[in-house]
Amino acid sequence: MAEADLSKLRIDRSGTPGALAPRRRVPSWVIGAVIIAALVGAYLVRSLNAPLAVEPATVSSAYPSVAFAQLNATGYVVAQRKAAVASKATGRLEWLGVREGSRVRQGEVIARLENRDVTAALEQAAASIKVAQANLEQGEAELNEAERSLRRSRELLARNFVSQAAHDGAVARHEKASAGISGFKAAIGVAQANHRAAQIAIDQTLIRAPFDGVVLTKNANVGDMSALEVEADVSESNLGKVTPGQPCEIQLDALPEVRFGGRLLRLVPTVDRTKATVMAKIRFEKLDPRILPEMSAKVAFLSQEMPEGERSARTVVQPPAVVQRDGKSVMFLIRDGKAVQVAVETGARIGELLEIRSGVKPGDRVVLRPPDKLHDGARIALPAK
Repeated sequence: MAEADLSKLRIDRSGTPGALAPRRRVPSWVIGAVIIAALVGAYLVRSLNAPLAVEPATVSSAYPSVAFAQLNATGYVVAQRKAAVASKATGRLEWLGVREGSRVRQGEVIARLENRDVTAALEQAAASIKVAQANLEQGEAELNEAERSLRRSRELLARNFVSQAAHDGAVARHEKASAGISGFKAAIGVAQANHRAAQIAIDQTLIRAPFDGVVLTKNANVGDMSALEVEADVSESNLGKVTPGQPCEIQLDALPEVRFGGRLLRLVPTVDRTKATVMAKIRFEKLDPRILPEMSAKVAFLSQEMPEGERSARTVVQPPAVVQRDGKSVMFLIRDGKAVQVAVETGARIGELLEIRSGVKPGDRVVLRPPDKLHDGARIALPAK
């Protein structure tokens, strides 16, 4: 096959009909507009998919009494009566022999706590002394018998009427009886010490007058527990906020989940110059067996009484965390980098916080001041710590 003559091939660039028209150049402003539009579109897509920056908050718990607390103070649980007219023991007041205006003499028993248990311990200690003394008498009789047997054994051994082994047995019995006497005497000493301790325990349930005088006031009645109160320091600048009989709420560091009702019993009429404070004594409305002396305590002096049912903790949050969506109160939980919308039931204001009755629990992290564009499942970004 003959080769094609390529030299005859050429492009006709004349203006004859059918020839290609020259290209027009696209204006530069059009290219710029297209680039800007592409950048704006990319930015909008990225903005829509980017995490939304939010401010977090934490759901916590609070007690309704914070809304009525006029003053807070710290102190310690102490024995209610530590003066000379108090008993060292704690228990129910069983007998009170005085009233306001009664005249008393030094050493006179003016009150008695319930003491049947320590009385029984005293009787048991007295019986133990008698048992120990009886054991001593028996031991002394055995020692006397051992001494007589030893003397006879010596006489018989001198005449070779008994063996040395039999004599050694008599010596051993005598030594054992002598040692037993020491043990019996020690047992008597222990029993007597226990008896003295039981007698002291009974004496501590008796309240005696420290000196001759007249009873001006009494702060206990039959059936009261002569046990515990709270001593707290109140700044002298805040004395106008507290008055005797004022309701209080007591929180113990050892029992942080419980609030105890209390009442300001009295203010000690002297100022501690080193601290510029006055000591307040607060009694418990109801005693709890878990309350022990020297426990640290916080006291809130209230402006009104708190019902028993209002002393439990409430779930609370900062009010701006709750927003309205579709006519419902909602919050946005923070979970795995996303906002999860939950419906909540709100309650009353507790101080500066808002009670949440359902939907969240203490410890949950939520979005504070959720923006209008925040929706369920949206990605969120938290501030750097």
